[in-house]
Amino acid sequence: MDSLTQIVLGAACGEAVLGKKIGNRALLFGAIGGTIPDLDVFIGNLIYNNQIDAMLFHRGFMHSIWFAILGAFILGWGVFKLYNSGKRIGTTTQKNWISLFFWSLVTHPILDCFTPYGTQLFTPISNYRVAFNNIAVVDVFYTVPFLLSIIVLMFFNRTSNKRTCLLKFGLGISSIYMLLTVGNKFYIDSIFRKTLAENNINYTRYSSNPALFSNALWYGIAETESSYFIANYSLFDTETKFKNILELPKQRDLSPFDYKDIQDLAWFSNNYYSIYQVEENGYQYNDLRYPLLDENNPNSSVFKMKLYKDGNRLNMKPFEREAKTVNSAISNLWERLKGI
Repeated sequence: MDSLTQIVLGAACGEAVLGKKIGNRALLFGAIGGTIPDLDVFIGNLIYNNQIDAMLFHRGFMHSIWFAILGAFILGWGVFKLYNSGKRIGTTTQKNWISLFFWSLVTHPILDCFTPYGTQLFTPISNYRVAFNNIAVVDVFYTVPFLLSIIVLMFFNRTSNKRTCLLKFGLGISSIYMLLTVGNKFYIDSIFRKTLAENNINYTRYSSNPALFSNALWYGIAETESSYFIANYSLFDTETKFKNILELPKQRDLSPFDYKDIQDLAWFSNNYYSIYQVEENGYQYNDLRYPLLDENNPNSSVFKMKLYKDGNRLNMKPFEREAKTVNSAISNLWERLKGI
């Protein structure tokens, strides 16, 4: 999920493990642990010259269970050695610090598994991307109550029972909301299957996931032999079915048989993708797991990449988001969320 949510969850883990011993410093160290897996965005750019490789590195090994275990021991040992000095000697143990960093590191990728983007939880044993698709990458209803409870508890003494109650409230309300999104996912899938059947669409597979900011607006995509069908549904719609069904061709202006980079990107997108040639040496890759910005433009995917030939490989230009486009997309999402 987004960085703020991961910071909040990491801080909560720190508080749960060491809050009564070191107070608000536990929140700080937990937040640091919850942030570390996302540093793979920067590390990928340092390791790789190719932007496709750098992007695929994100939510890889540094988002795995094995990294959480390894990182917990290294960070726990190192921080304990630095912290356990002067007046602080004996106030904490190395086991405390290993536990703090393990929980803050491992809950990060587990939370990411619930999003459409998913994460490679078992790397390097398997590159399978775990993605349950039940909550958006940014969901204010999950994050805000959790964040407020963490902020409020900071003002109480580290031994106060109110601090413990606020932590339990934040963890409890966010967990309950997550369970509700899982139930909602099953409900939405049933509506999407029903909609596809009513429209005589003989699909080979389908996927659905929530739009940004809430769990009320959903996007669905179904694959056939020659095309994709996309549609959306809001819990506030007057009819219980997906609306605005569009058919998109399986556009493949670059073949995965010619470039392994296309194979890798197809894996990344769970094979929901299109590639359009937009200039002589330029192509646009659309990740169709995410909706279109403009329903009249099949090339207006929210998640699109500019590809170009770079020697015997493909490379990718840095992501660019125009403020006008982003504002328009948010406005369209809000209007669609209100239902039709």
